Amino acid sequence: MKSKAITLLLALAGALSVTTAARAQDAAAGQKKAAMCIGCHGIIGYQASFPVVYKVPKIAGQNSQYLISSLVAYKKGERKHPSMRAIAASLTDTDMADLAAYYETLGASTMQPVADTPATAPSAEVAALLTKGACTSCHGANFSKPIAPGYPKLAGQHGDFLYQALKSYATTGNPNFGRGNAIMGGQVKPFKLEELKLLAGYISSLPGEVNTVPQSKFR
Repeated sequence: MKSKAITLLLALAGALSVTTAARAQDAAAGQKKAAMCIGCHGIIGYQASFPVVYKVPKIAGQNSQYLISSLVAYKKGERKHPSMRAIAASLTDTDMADLAAYYETLGASTMQPVADTPATAPSAEVAALLTKGACTSCHGANFSKPIAPGYPKLAGQHGDFLYQALKSYATTGNPNFGRGNAIMGGQVKPFKLEELKLLAGYISSLPGEVNTVPQSKFR
């Protein structure tokens, strides 16, 4: 219990350190800057092929502070993905804040509220894995109401993306794939890959507040 409490405190500290650019968000400005995002995140079911094959994440409705921290991590190279790093490197703090504000509100009017408890109970095996990873302590019991806006909503996200994201936290030495995050790195380390896949599959099956909103570059 003591180690999990320390982990939670460290995680909260990380969430509070999200760049102050989040304070100056402009969703309307973000819409005008989103052309480079639409080609992947504005196509339902669009699948990336490098460095790993998976459906690109749903980001409409995602917490803006989490989107900002993700872009910052790509820009710094803490998240290793050649395409995303190149895009993030071209963005200012204001750009990131504006884009994050836009995507947080995109499609929000059509999303149904998510119940506080999961619509489907996990199997005994998955429940044990969720307890082992203390997943709900940060991401919420329904995986759609994280304890801080710097954390992502996970429910309903693509399962193959969630699996690759979890795997990336445990990956080292790969110049094109991996995420440098001490908290999540420690969380996934005790799990086997097949266990991470089970977790990702369950969480992706739940109703969520993230979505892919079809968009055209020609607006």
